Amino acid sequence: MRSRASILGYTLLSIILASLLMLFLLRGSAHNFLRNWTGEESFKEQVKGLGALLLIRLTHSPPETAPYVPIAQVSLNPYAVNTFLEQEVEEAKIRRSLQMIRDAGFHWIRQQFPWEDIEIHGKGDFEDRRTQPPKSAWEKYDRIVELAQEYGLEIIARLDNPPAWSRAQGDEMGTFAPPDNLNDFGDFVYAVVSRYRARIKYYQIWNEPNIYPEWGEQPVDPVAYTELLKVGYTRAKEADPEAVIISAGLAPTTE
Repeated sequence: MRSRASILGYTLLSIILASLLMLFLLRGSAHNFLRNWTGEESFKEQVKGLGALLLIRLTHSPPETAPYVPIAQVSLNPYAVNTFLEQEVEEAKIRRSLQMIRDAGFHWIRQQFPWEDIEIHGKGDFEDRRTQPPKSAWEKYDRIVELAQEYGLEIIARLDNPPAWSRAQGDEMGTFAPPDNLNDFGDFVYAVVSRYRARIKYYQIWNEPNIYPEWGEQPVDPVAYTELLKVGYTRAKEADPEAVIISAGLAPTTE
């Protein structure tokens, strides 16, 4: 029979080996955990950073924050389909798209209302003279709104894509670049929201301004986008106080 000492030795050896194995297996997780908390790569700097964080927590009072307010619209169905129905020429295809969206159980479509396709030739000019005879630039969008209602779908109207006339350099900075004068965009938002008041409630200002080329041939600019969003929000609310304004969807990025 083995002596008590040998059994104890085997037990201690097993514990040590198990501990070493556990440390080996968890070394990546521990490193990632500390890196996420501190932003540091080396273990030494991670320990220093963790110590600094703990010191701040122990010696500083929590910051004052605004009272809790429930998130608005949280009870709504969050699923929608992205559509570009303005690009369809035949109404039968628009109807078929809307029918499939409805039959799939969706309640929303996010439909683009491109500024460059509505206020085409100049400020305040909502006539489409790109083909003859001229016609109202609103015509196809009016029909999209009517058909969406017919199929029981709500529209989230995406407002973006400035026309070339809204920039002194035209499209040199890209067709998605913001206008020189944000008030021109505000006037466009006001025109759209006024026209579809009580038929469209939800409006999204721009799309993915955090990546190229959605902010044009220039670096992304969160401050400038925020100013554009504020102008769009203000003018939309002037046109329809019940309108709900949504900030642009942001693209995933590793930068």
